[in-house]
Amino acid sequence: MTSAVFTPWWRHRRPAPTGPVDRTGSVSDTPILDWRHERVQHLLAAARAAASEPGELALLRAGHRLISEQVRPVYALNDTQSVSRTLARGVGSCSQRLAVLEAVARAAGTPTRVRGLLVDGSFWYPRFPRLRPLVPDAVVLAWPEFRIKGTWLNVSELYAPLDALSEANPSGFTNTGSQTLFEALSSTAVDWDGSTCGADSCSSLDLSAQVREDLGRFSSRDDLFATYGQTLCPPARIIGGAVLGRRAAA
Repeated sequence: MTSAVFTPWWRHRRPAPTGPVDRTGSVSDTPILDWRHERVQHLLAAARAAASEPGELALLRAGHRLISEQVRPVYALNDTQSVSRTLARGVGSCSQRLAVLEAVARAAGTPTRVRGLLVDGSFWYPRFPRLRPLVPDAVVLAWPEFRIKGTWLNVSELYAPLDALSEANPSGFTNTGSQTLFEALSSTAVDWDGSTCGADSCSSLDLSAQVREDLGRFSSRDDLFATYGQTLCPPARIIGGAVLGRRAAA
């Protein structure tokens, strides 16, 4: 077990918050969410053409499907990579692909914000059964929300309310197999709060036990990572990214 005094170089020590955070959300173009870039604009146009009906929600769903098709899932580690760079590479982690979806939303005029979650590293053990000692103790996760018709919509409910998703797929998201967290949004209840718990017990859909700390809501993922830093230190991101960035997330 890692002591509080000595932390291996590949593990990132989360700094304390530096000040108050703007939680109102925004449509601003940021270093990560560079939605004015032509690649994002092309994706937005494609999402509009592919949307099944008018409206922000249909556009976001179409964008999600296009990202699933066009950006191959890999174990990339740089959470602050620009969306345009992710689109140029055609590969990305779940975090990077969620950022692409946020950029599409902002490009369409839909405000976004993120909820910061500190998720236990054991959540990713099934993906790395032979590399558990190298998995960080905890991972800083930026979970998007979209302001649609005056209400904030959690990305977990992009396709349907959690209750409906839990009924359709009661097995839940286990972080095993070929389905990634990003793809799971279309068919599975990704429940970080225990909302799918019944009166007597919690189902396998409940991921709240994996959340070590709710870091609050931030106007952008840029603000979240500027406040808390990324999960891994720079040397670990470079070395780990060179190895895992070539490996398909399956």
